[in-house]
Amino acid sequence: MNNTKNQRDSDIQKKIDYEIRMREGACKLLAACSQRDQALEASKSLLTCNARIMAYMSELQRMKEAQVMQRVARRSSDAGPMDDRSPCKGKVAISDLRIPLMWKDTEYFKNKGELHRCAVFCLLQLGGEIFDTDMVMVDRTLTDICFDNTIVFNEAAPGFELRVELYSCCSEDDCSAGSTPRKLASKLSSSLGRSAGKKMRASLEPGACSPTSNGGGATILLPVPSVPGPKYHLLAHTTLNLSHVQDSFRTHDLTITGNEECSYWLPLYGSVCCRLAAQPHCMTQQMMSGCLRVKLGGEPQGWTNVYGVLKGTNLFCYHQKEDMEANVEPVLTIGINKETRIRAAEKDPQSKAQNICITNQYGGEEVTHTLSADSREDTQRWMEAFWQQFYDMSQWRQCCDDLMKIELPSPRKPAIVTPKQGSLYHEMVAPASGEGLLLQDNAVSAEIRALLSSYYNDSY
Repeated sequence: MNNTKNQRDSDIQKKIDYEIRMREGACKLLAACSQRDQALEASKSLLTCNARIMAYMSELQRMKEAQVMQRVARRSSDAGPMDDRSPCKGKVAISDLRIPLMWKDTEYFKNKGELHRCAVFCLLQLGGEIFDTDMVMVDRTLTDICFDNTIVFNEAAPGFELRVELYSCCSEDDCSAGSTPRKLASKLSSSLGRSAGKKMRASLEPGACSPTSNGGGATILLPVPSVPGPKYHLLAHTTLNLSHVQDSFRTHDLTITGNEECSYWLPLYGSVCCRLAAQPHCMTQQMMSGCLRVKLGGEPQGWTNVYGVLKGTNLFCYHQKEDMEANVEPVLTIGINKETRIRAAEKDPQSKAQNICITNQYGGEEVTHTLSADSREDTQRWMEAFWQQFYDMSQWRQCCDDLMKIELPSPRKPAIVTPKQGSLYHEMVAPASGEGLLLQDNAVSAEIRALLSSYYNDSY
């Protein structure tokens, strides 16, 4: 047990070290960027790295606190038996993110006023996992901000909280704005004289990835390192949980944090639309399998040897294990759902072996299937697997009614966008193949990642 915990601590520490190195590369790249698109992508990478570092540190702290609590509980002499049953983990996927905009009539329909453009992206966090979407350029020609990414969290618990944050940066901001303190320091240096000016300049010029307060001497884990270049700001956010999961496109409230006076402001409608799906492991993995005997028909000798597999809302019974591996149709399928009743009954008082009775309602009629395991221990293992399955279903609720579809995310490709993007409120026909303009943002993103990798290899 201790080896497992130490391994988890080591894995998280490696993740922290990796993100720190990636952040250092992003800081160097951001300081060297001369083009606006590159600087926006580098700043986005920097923000994402910092968010991951903070998340990993929080996870490491929670793990250490849990270890202390476990040691205290073991030492307590009056501690009674604890129910250590915990629900299974699962996949949670968010896709088709759309955030509607609410432009003024004069801006959208009459195309008047200064053209305001912002670079935006979403940061999504569930537990210790953090992902970012592609960066999207937004102006008044768009009615909705659309992110085509499908993001999958693989180790979610049923009590998950998925935080969605929308960050924005005015694309017209001076990418060299971060150098203002240096310019000020230079002026002060020349005005105050060599000795006093040198001290003032040192206090105003932190090192790369270092906040002003500490002079750049220690490892920094703050969210916003003081480096030159564009800065993203939190524009809006929302938190989604199990109650929001549904196998369809839904609208959720969005909390807006910015205002019209901010340079990164966009006229958000106050809602976010997306598809949030979940696949608990109990719906996609084999939770129990083994040899059983099932009673087919009402005759006393009507027992058949089968290989049982408990998965999702069914107990699949095959003639043999090889049939299951070859995807042969099962000889019998018994429903295991929230309405199923299962009990263990004595088969023979002399042999002490037990039967397992599974009762379901089919078309208003009660149907009971009787199973038998080879030993009392096997029966107990099967009963425990059934109770765990029922417990998982009670925790994941609607996610266990039917298996929701989750499409695995594909590698990021250059997005195709039309001159005027469709609205959420109108059904639009998808453009024909070849229509639209290929944006170069993803090419820039690939270049940023290559440069970051280069920094990483050069340093280590």
